[in-house]
Amino acid sequence: MSTADVEAVWRIESARIVAALARFTGDFGLAEDAAQEAVAEALVSWPGAAPANPAAWLMATARRRAIDTIRRRAALQDRYALLAADLAADRSVDDDVDPDRIDDDVLALMFVSCHPVLSPEARVALTLRVVGGLSSEEIARAFLVPVPTVQARLTRGKKTIAAAAVPFELPPAAERRERLGGVLSVLYVIFTEGSTATSGERLLRPDLAYEAIRLARTLAALQPDEPEVHGLLALCELTAARFPARTGPDGSPVLLDEQDRRRWDFSAIRRGLAALARASARGLGPYGLQAAIAAVHTSAPSVEATDWDRIVLLYEALGRVAPSPVVVLNRAVAVAMASGPAHGLAIVDELIATDQLPGSHLVPTVRGELLARLGRLPEARAELELAARLCTNQRERWVLLRKAGALG
Repeated sequence: MSTADVEAVWRIESARIVAALARFTGDFGLAEDAAQEAVAEALVSWPGAAPANPAAWLMATARRRAIDTIRRRAALQDRYALLAADLAADRSVDDDVDPDRIDDDVLALMFVSCHPVLSPEARVALTLRVVGGLSSEEIARAFLVPVPTVQARLTRGKKTIAAAAVPFELPPAAERRERLGGVLSVLYVIFTEGSTATSGERLLRPDLAYEAIRLARTLAALQPDEPEVHGLLALCELTAARFPARTGPDGSPVLLDEQDRRRWDFSAIRRGLAALARASARGLGPYGLQAAIAAVHTSAPSVEATDWDRIVLLYEALGRVAPSPVVVLNRAVAVAMASGPAHGLAIVDELIATDQLPGSHLVPTVRGELLARLGRLPEARAELELAARLCTNQRERWVLLRKAGALG
């Protein structure tokens, strides 16, 4: 079995293994460390003699590593004795990874990784590490930060969980619903960074986006009655469906009106629409409304044939349930397409007058586009050049400078 095979097994099984270990030991950090030691041992052992049941081997090995660690901790002798006796009873690994219990364990793992006591950065790092199975190096590459920074976030996160005595268990139903928004927010941040990188030389980071989709699918399977979980999954699927057409062969961005829609991933569109239908059955929340907007785009044969009036209505609804300057800015774009650029520009100018989204390249980008459509070319060029200076993604910056240059 190759290193790639070991990594594939780990990516699939890591959340279940860490979750089960955390339940047995009651120690989130110990569970994650023991699981990492098991996969490290697998990288050495499996190429010579791969086990018949890789997941069971990892679970058993990680469990032994956890017990070894507890044995070395004098203050936890009682807990070690309990676990050692349990191991001596020769309970099968299959009992330990019972699917009915594991589902709850993985869900608890998500809630612990996204606990409110953690910083947003730590929530993202822990979710990708212990739920997604990504290495520190993979997380660092995805977010363009040094590996030691990621490792420090992980260490601080686990110490914070331990200091706050966060129990490894599902929160009560009422609290779970309140905290579900935090879990969804973390997955949305991960996906958003993958779908439009905030910095660096690439517009897309598909691996990160697809990891968020995988985690969203897991959450949807564990929480099938939560409409916003399906709404987020729909949004991610419908947005990712456009990935194949969003960049050219050299990685340069391809704008929506220039994309070859035949290259869109129609399987992802079907999955997204199915998830949106499940979300719609109980009423759309913020993620569901964004998914509905994405669905309008994916169903249109061209930009001109898009139902912009419907998109305006959906953005107005989104602005009522989840008001934000970005929603207002997106509504301005839709209004400009539906009713003309002057109407959209008035909304953008109001955002500027109230000093919303300061320092964002998005406002001058939209304003420049609308000014260009109105024939106010010198102003449009100045706005696009300002947007380029504010933009930290090199690919996006190149598009903005190209547009500015085309204006004269």
